[in-house]
Amino acid sequence: TDNAPVCKAAGSIVEVIVMLKRFKTIKKGLMSLVISEEWSHYREDDVQTAAFVKETILNDEWWDKVEYILKFTEPIYDMLRSCDTDESNLHLVYEKWDSMIEQVKWTKSHTPLHCLAHSLNPRYYCRQWLDQSPNRVAPHRDNEICTGRKHCLRNYFADARERLEATTEFVKFSSAEGELGQFDSLQDRWNLTPKEWWITYGSSVPKLQSIALKLLSQPSSSSCAERNWSTYSFIHSLKRNRLNPKRAEDLVFVHTNLRLLSRNNRNYKEGETKMWDIGGDNWNMSDGAGLLEDASLSLDEPDLEAVLFDD
Repeated sequence: TDNAPVCKAAGSIVEVIVMLKRFKTIKKGLMSLVISEEWSHYREDDVQTAAFVKETILNDEWWDKVEYILKFTEPIYDMLRSCDTDESNLHLVYEKWDSMIEQVKWTKSHTPLHCLAHSLNPRYYCRQWLDQSPNRVAPHRDNEICTGRKHCLRNYFADARERLEATTEFVKFSSAEGELGQFDSLQDRWNLTPKEWWITYGSSVPKLQSIALKLLSQPSSSSCAERNWSTYSFIHSLKRNRLNPKRAEDLVFVHTNLRLLSRNNRNYKEGETKMWDIGGDNWNMSDGAGLLEDASLSLDEPDLEAVLFDD
């Protein structure tokens, strides 16, 4: 896929972080091992490597570096793992970058599509969200967000009249005019999920509602699609290499859809098979597997896929 190099690089970062996290967890055990009598048997195979490992494990400065790396990369790790899911969270990416940047001081990396999705999240216009940080402003008051949103709308609505209608609807939405300014509509901007809010109150701005429902239903990465290759390699292995392509494709289709359907079953959260696919979607770095929420899945949107939102 087009983002394969990015996925590979991100995967490498995560692997290193997970390994260092594991080292920290078993630090006492590692130190006990290298000073035990049993270590003399291990070093017979490679004396030089054994000496290096022992010196490293007993080096306090090395452990200080491990601690520093884990603290520095934890926000990055959380960002990567939270996006590596099939939940619909494209509209949360911009805020996640902001939160991460506050901690690691990186240059923000986002696309106009992220800016548009951020602009269409009703919660980001609520006082509850704005008051959480002194630097926060509503999306329609952020110049960077506005530039990205306008770029997106220019590409999506090729016809100038349709684009003007969409822009007018956004003004109505962002300033809470007309029906969108009623008490229930304003209160539910915070109480409902963005997708639920647009379904309930978006009928007065139909063009904006249409694109909002498409964006707010999308994952922020192609990880869920990439997992099909993992499923395929599981099915079409060295021991099952005589499967023809059509047969293997059908088995991948069945396996993937059984996984998705199982999330709607009561047994998915109970009994021996509880959260059976949790390993693929959990992203909590400190608390183990944690809980996997039900994913909000949607069909592909050809209209959105046909539009390029590159800078």
